[in-house]
Amino acid sequence: MHLKRLFLIAVCTLAAFAAAPSVRQAFAEDAAKPADPGLSDVLTDLLHGVEGENSTSGPDKRVPFGREEVQLSFAPLVKQTAPAVVNVYASQTAKVTSPFEGDPFFEEFFGRAQPRAQSSLGSGVLVDPSGVIVTNYHVIKDADEVKVATADGREFTSKVMLKDETLDLAVLKISADKPFPVIAIGDSDALEVGDLVLAIGNPFGVGQTTTSGIVSALARSHIGVSDSGYFIQTDAAINPGNSGGALINMGGQLVGINTAIYSRSGGSIGIGFAIPSNMVRAFADAAKAGLDFFERPYIGAEFEAVTPQIAESLGMEKPTGALVSSVDGAGPAGKAGLKPGDVMLSLNNTPVESIEALDYRMATLSIGTKATFAVLSKGQQATLEIALERAPEGAKPSEVTLHGRSPFAGAKVAELSPRLAQRLGLRTDMKGVTVVDINRDSPAADFGFQPGDIVREVNGTSIDKAATLAQIAQQDTRWWRFTVERGGQILRQVLRY
Repeated sequence: MHLKRLFLIAVCTLAAFAAAPSVRQAFAEDAAKPADPGLSDVLTDLLHGVEGENSTSGPDKRVPFGREEVQLSFAPLVKQTAPAVVNVYASQTAKVTSPFEGDPFFEEFFGRAQPRAQSSLGSGVLVDPSGVIVTNYHVIKDADEVKVATADGREFTSKVMLKDETLDLAVLKISADKPFPVIAIGDSDALEVGDLVLAIGNPFGVGQTTTSGIVSALARSHIGVSDSGYFIQTDAAINPGNSGGALINMGGQLVGINTAIYSRSGGSIGIGFAIPSNMVRAFADAAKAGLDFFERPYIGAEFEAVTPQIAESLGMEKPTGALVSSVDGAGPAGKAGLKPGDVMLSLNNTPVESIEALDYRMATLSIGTKATFAVLSKGQQATLEIALERAPEGAKPSEVTLHGRSPFAGAKVAELSPRLAQRLGLRTDMKGVTVVDINRDSPAADFGFQPGDIVREVNGTSIDKAATLAQIAQQDTRWWRFTVERGGQILRQVLRY
């Protein structure tokens, strides 16, 4: 048995030596051929971010590879951008009412009610070396004075250049002898879900703070922050005081203005929202141009959402786009052939998923240019080129301040035009007499009137002219019956004043 095993080993050894030259030749031939990638090679390429045929993220986006890259720091990026993030302090004097006001006896013992100072705290971002700052409207809303503290400890009194409640944006201006540090405004449309971002602001007034996270979602809407329904969602911690602060990408560019959080406790739970930088750029440009309000391009059409029922009736595969509800035949859209019932599908080759997306993309375009729309009309897709114009002023609206002993005293009213409607955040096809502004210490403010309210009827008289309302407001009566339209709702009120 042992002899047989030794014989077999000897035979195998001799066969191996005999085959060695041919084996070596085969290995040499295989080495000369292009090698097929193995599993280990594929994984290595993926980790290193090698761009292949099916690569979509690009060579500059990849996961960390190795311990050295995991230990990288954001510190250089923070040093570059943090000096351009400022603290914003807004103060106002609140009117305090007393149940004894007007009674000489009680006022002698208890004194008159004294005005009380209120303040709010937020953040802002320097976007121009001359001292132009972008922040949120709600940070400086109704403020009598707005002060700005820079990262190097200097404090300035600022001037409000432009503000818009519907966008929740405001632009401030401060001045100094030397240029201010700035953050360059980036392209928010280049963001992708999963991109790393940093949020810089002043939460809870503790001082400038930086938090990191990723882009959690894009094009978020219906979050109740403002009428603009197009936000970047991030899990970078955002807390009270962060409003108006910077959301920056890994290139050190501003990609958003931190605006709000979703929270039941008041603290961050990883759901924050920022206004995209493309909207911020358009708003800042309007402020630097000296405009009194943020003008959006006008095409003479109004839109509404495409519901699943509407999509099914139009033969669409899914509810997407914006349904045309009305068209001004004399406007740019009417001249281009747009009709009620058509559906806007894309704008300049960018898909329009909803009416909020259309509003956002329209607002970021420049007046005086043209835009290309893909439209679904009567089951057929067509392409329309529509001019983007300034909203018509119409007959020069005369603003009238109301006086007399009436609930409207202290309100400034005017007749609606497309331009005025746009300024007040109303549909541009609305008609009537609207409240333009209100004196804070007036009966109109006490009774809750707001800019944008449309007065339809007062004491049985239909209101179609500002002069008519001014005349009725002078009536010597204690009973008032009026109808007001607000946000598409009709409000009727009867009161004795």
